[in-house]
This record gives sequence, C-alpha cells and structure tokens, in this order.
Amino acid sequence: MWGIYLFLIALLAVFTILPKIQSSHWIFRVPEFGKIQIFYITFFTFIFGFLIENPSNFLYSQGLLVLLFVHHGVTLVKYTPLYPVKKYRQQHKSSQKLHFISANVYQFNKEYDRFIKLIEKYSPEMFLTMESNGEWEQAMRVLEKEYPFQHKVTLENTYGMHFYSKIEIKSAKTHYFVADDIPSIEVHLKTDDGFSFVFFGVHPPPPSPTEEETSKERDGDLLSAAKRVKDINEPVIVVGDFNNVAWSKSSILFRKTSHLIDPRIGRSFVSTFHAKYRLLRFPIDLMFHSEDIFIKELKTLENFGSDHLPVYCEFFIDHHNDEQEEQVEGATAEEKAEAEEMIQEGKEEDGERDAVVTED
Repeated sequence: MWGIYLFLIALLAVFTILPKIQSSHWIFRVPEFGKIQIFYITFFTFIFGFLIENPSNFLYSQGLLVLLFVHHGVTLVKYTPLYPVKKYRQQHKSSQKLHFISANVYQFNKEYDRFIKLIEKYSPEMFLTMESNGEWEQAMRVLEKEYPFQHKVTLENTYGMHFYSKIEIKSAKTHYFVADDIPSIEVHLKTDDGFSFVFFGVHPPPPSPTEEETSKERDGDLLSAAKRVKDINEPVIVVGDFNNVAWSKSSILFRKTSHLIDPRIGRSFVSTFHAKYRLLRFPIDLMFHSEDIFIKELKTLENFGSDHLPVYCEFFIDHHNDEQEEQVEGATAEEKAEAEEMIQEGKEEDGERDAVVTED
C-alpha cells in the first residue's frame, strides 16, 4: 500500500512539473488538460495516506500533496462560482438576448437526427459545427429554411466548419492562418434591433500522440486569430474547439493578445471532452468575448453521439456598459514578442494531414 501511495505522489508530481517545461511536444502539453483530475486525485491520495501504515517520512509526503493541492487549486478556483466576479444586469439600451450552440459533431458520428433535434429543441439564433464534412452538410440542409444565412467550409479532414444563422450575415470570410487545411471563420452579423457583432470560429489541431506531435500549429493558429480579433472594432465572440484549456500559457496569451474576456472565470469549467467519460472530461471547447458582450448563461448540453458535448450560450450586447473593462488584460511587450514567435513557428510546422480522413 505504501508503494502505491508513493507511486501516486510521484505521478502527480511529474504531471504537475511537465507543463512547466516550455516545450511544444505533446508530452509536456497534454498534462495541462488534466489539471482538474490531478487536483481531485491529489486530494484522494492525501486521504489515502491516513488509511495506511505511516512510516517516519509520512509527514513530508503528505506535505508535498498539500503543496500540489494548493498549487492546482489556486488556478482552478478561478473557474468556479467560488471566485468573485461582478454580475451584470441587462439594461434597456442593450440588444435582445441572443443564443448560440457550438458543437464538434465528430466527423464519423452518423447520428445526424440527434443533432438536428438538439438544434430544434433549443432554437438558437446561430450555431457552429466543427468536423462537419459533406455528409454532415447534406444532413443539416433540413435546417436551412429556419437558418437561411450560412457560411460553409466543407472538408473531409476532420477540420470542416459550418455556421448557420437566423440573423443576417453581412459578410463572411475563411482564414487559413498557419496551414491551408485548417480553417477559421470570421462572420459579421447584424441583428434586427441594429446591433452588429462578429462571430469567430476556430478549431486548431491538438498536440497528441495520435495527431500533431507538437502544439506549434495549434498555438500559432490561435494567436493569429487573436491578432486578427484585436483589429476588429465591433463586439466579438470567439468560439470553438480550441484543443486547449483556459489556464494554459497559450490560452492566456490568446486572451491578452486579443483583449478578450474568458467567461468561465467565476462561472464553471464547462467541460466538454470526452462526452462519454465524465471522469476524463476536459474543458477544451472554449469561448472568449469582448467587453461589450455580456454572458447570461454558459453551459454544456446533452450528448448527441459526438465525443464532444455541445456548448450553449445566452448573451446580450451593450455598448453603454463599461463595467467589464477591468477584466480586459493586454499583453506585455515580452508577451507580444513571444506570441509572434509562436505564430511563426506554427506557420513553419508541417502537419502532414491527409485531405480525406477515414475512421479506420
């Protein structure tokens, strides 16, 4: 039992230290995803320590667990209701409430009807799909009468992206920031009550043993999007499968470079992947927004057969309320230089992805 206890402590220490090493290899970046799980395992290992025979160095090992617990807890508490943030009331000068759903549908998921029923049930003004290919586009045509405005990037490489809206699209473009097979979309919309805003959808490739060896393309793509967003002089929402967590260095750089706000702070983790395994679920489908967009609700919805849970958001736009300005952080000169370096590394990285990906 003592051996198991020591093994767990060593494992927790390694998974805590690895993300501190500034390497883009997936071995160092993947442990960032599991911070929530590491936090809980640390707690249960601490309790486990009291249930076994205690050698003379027991207090040192328990002390290390306390340090690990506090280290992870300080970061994670920001993404819970325990962290104090100001609540904002909707005022009469604001827009009407708006809603969107963002969903990585999983390209090989054939349960199209479940997703269509989900959209019909919640009836958001707009929705974004990722990993949507030609078959998904065909299946979603039944929704086009209700959602007459669309921007489609149909790909078979698991990076297709489709945007559907009841709100008029004024203009839309597809960006390929670091690779010609990894799109991001920029959609400019205007509501019936006269509020213009921009919806930005992203889905960079993840660092993992089965996909990209490093996080270079992911980080370069996200930071390129951040630079583009900073130049937009309208309310902006950035949504998608970031394949990243909000507390990672590149996510923090994204937030600071773009001058956007992370709505998870003071609210919840909103963990989405993996949809089938609650205990191994990570918050990698993220959202950021500008200071004149106010979030009323942000949550996951029920599973529709994908490996990701969909994200649902209710928000409104208010140009006259400047109370969120204090939440906007800008990047330092050193951070800007680091972001530029990461963007360049992302462009130079060759992902070598297949144009058509099959499930086998």
